[in-house]
Amino acid sequence: MKSEQQYIELYEANRDVICAHSAPALNALRQQAFLDFCSKGFPSQKEERYKYTDVAAAFAPDYGLNLNRLSIPVNPYEAFRCDVPNLSTSLYFVVNDQFYDGAVRNRPTLPEGVVIDSLSRVATAHPEWVEPYYGRLARSGKDAINALNTMLAQDGLFIRVARDVVVPRPVQIVNVLRADVPLMANRRVLIVLEPGAQMQLLVCDHAMDSHAFLTTQVAEVFVGENANLELYELEETHAANTRFSNVYVDQAANSTATVDHLTLSSGLTRNRTDVTLSGEYAEISMYGAVVADGSQHVDNNTLIDHRVPHCQSNELYKYVLDDHAVGAFAGRVLVREGAQKTVSHETNANLCATRSARMYSQPMLEIYADDVKCSHGSTVGQLNDAALFYMRQRGIPEDEARLLLKFAFVGEVLSNIRLDALRDRLHHLVEKRFRGELGRCAGCAPTSTCKL
Repeated sequence: MKSEQQYIELYEANRDVICAHSAPALNALRQQAFLDFCSKGFPSQKEERYKYTDVAAAFAPDYGLNLNRLSIPVNPYEAFRCDVPNLSTSLYFVVNDQFYDGAVRNRPTLPEGVVIDSLSRVATAHPEWVEPYYGRLARSGKDAINALNTMLAQDGLFIRVARDVVVPRPVQIVNVLRADVPLMANRRVLIVLEPGAQMQLLVCDHAMDSHAFLTTQVAEVFVGENANLELYELEETHAANTRFSNVYVDQAANSTATVDHLTLSSGLTRNRTDVTLSGEYAEISMYGAVVADGSQHVDNNTLIDHRVPHCQSNELYKYVLDDHAVGAFAGRVLVREGAQKTVSHETNANLCATRSARMYSQPMLEIYADDVKCSHGSTVGQLNDAALFYMRQRGIPEDEARLLLKFAFVGEVLSNIRLDALRDRLHHLVEKRFRGELGRCAGCAPTSTCKL
């Protein structure tokens, strides 16, 4: 039986249950998503954007789902602590795929005009906030993960920042995976920054249990005219975790956005990030850092679509791979006809610390305008023997010298994080990761298992 058949049968048998525990705005797109999924199925590795990840194999195991929306089995405010000093975030939790709104201590006070809540609840109470945006970027007909997520997702996260509102301190979303059996979670995210709004957002992924988890997440992000968004994503799960995340960003005129992905520990991670520069003078900065060992597989696939003139993009991804880890980066920059005065730079640099590690790198430029400044580049190499020799000659042990070189390699990505406390903390976490001391919790982690 093909991998997708179990999901087709699951939906057909539980369609009414799925819809009953969600919102009309989400249900409105389900049937078409189901038809698209039946038509497309999971992509094969012959498809350009999925050539480095076997999607059907990842979705073949049988996972449980919480379709009846049973109560969340943990109070994350009691089970978790954040060990990022001086960050002072407004803290929220999503457990599996449910926004946690139980009794909390020190519930964040947000400025008027800022809403952070359950997507399903907001879609029911204020459909006018959701319906114009939901499914507009993440169309089910163009990607199988979009179709599967739209078909099954019942809740997720909703963020709205009203016109000209500046969120005074960073917002932190902690996605917690918690179950007593192998579990699949389908999470939907909708973020809308109206014109002139500003926000810093940190999203952390953690697993409280060692069970196998399969997560699909589809995020649609709208950055209005003159708005500014900084989005930082940090994944710290474990080797039994499989994560497929599709993030779609649409930027209006004069908007600026930063999207930063950091993968420290996982099993199989596949991130798709599509950015559309829809208004003139929009700017996007995309950064990514991957530290992988064992048999980890981390695949980042990006698209930056320059649709109008006078826009700018800068993209930098770095990988450090050890043991038998596999990394993949495919980044496409598309400059459409008429998008004159585009400035774009794309770089992917990779370090394979062992001969058995594998890296696949595919930076791409596709340009249909003649007045642009665009560049792209890729490198794959090993540790510099001359630098190692130089450091050992000065009394630094070989293991320590190798660690310092790896850390310096990733440091360029970390230096672009604008939150000082987060940047300092991530320097510490990356160092512990290279030393093999990170374990399955660090920083934001279950207090019952945290070893820091």
